[in-house]
Amino acid sequence: LPGVAFPESLTVTDDWGNSLDDAAAVLFVVPSRTLRENARRVRPYLGRGPLVICATKGIEEGTGKPMLQCLAEELPEVAARLACLSGPNLAREVVRGLPTSTVVASANEGTAREAQLLLNSTTFRVYTNSDVVGVELGGALKNIIVIGAGVIDGLGLGDNAKAAFLTRGLAEITRLGVAAGAQPMTFMGNAGLGDLMATAISGLSRNHRVGIALAEGKSLQQAIDGLGGEVAEGVTTAAAAMEMARAYGVEMPITELTCRVLFEGLSARDALAELMEREPKPE
Repeated sequence: LPGVAFPESLTVTDDWGNSLDDAAAVLFVVPSRTLRENARRVRPYLGRGPLVICATKGIEEGTGKPMLQCLAEELPEVAARLACLSGPNLAREVVRGLPTSTVVASANEGTAREAQLLLNSTTFRVYTNSDVVGVELGGALKNIIVIGAGVIDGLGLGDNAKAAFLTRGLAEITRLGVAAGAQPMTFMGNAGLGDLMATAISGLSRNHRVGIALAEGKSLQQAIDGLGGEVAEGVTTAAAAMEMARAYGVEMPITELTCRVLFEGLSARDALAELMEREPKPE
């Protein structure tokens, strides 16, 4: 943690009891598919109600629930001490101490402030936000758009195409977010525009790399295998986002076509052609 003075030596352990019993703060940084499982394993060892911060960006398959809601259901004893972390935080750059900013959101203002003070440093600037829905959905949904940005780069379609695609992608994220109860301005901040920009232009982004692989004609499994064991959350989130969009009656053409590319065999080039051939309409 950027704001914490660690001892000279750190221990990696699978001893949940000893490592969590006196923990003042617990961070969940796991794939969305395993978040509930890990929360259930953690619960017996949480001790005296630590601060719990979720850095997982995703939507639960089958339920459409954001990550913090999943944690609240599995860890009711610390429901008032839950916060989520989201923003343009490519892990390899954070580890190198390169400057960035992020946002922590919680329904409890004191919890958000506590997480801010814990994580903030001279290279990791932390803002607070009370819009938990917007912060979580911004971080999750941008991964879908970034797959498409990788496709555009992989096909060599240029910066105009990429800028237009990201602009319409952000509009799509905002539509669904607002329908789910988020504040529209949240998507102009770190968890929306900031995260989208960072991951759409960086070769460090796993979702971007999946998009490039798809543009090169590789199958989804080949694209995933090329990550070397890392997880591209956009693949999982795309299907869950479409379920949410249907439930709220929100049009999400980019997400819909991304699902068809990922799961139905539509070629990346044909998907982009379909987007360009849609009926012109007001912005």
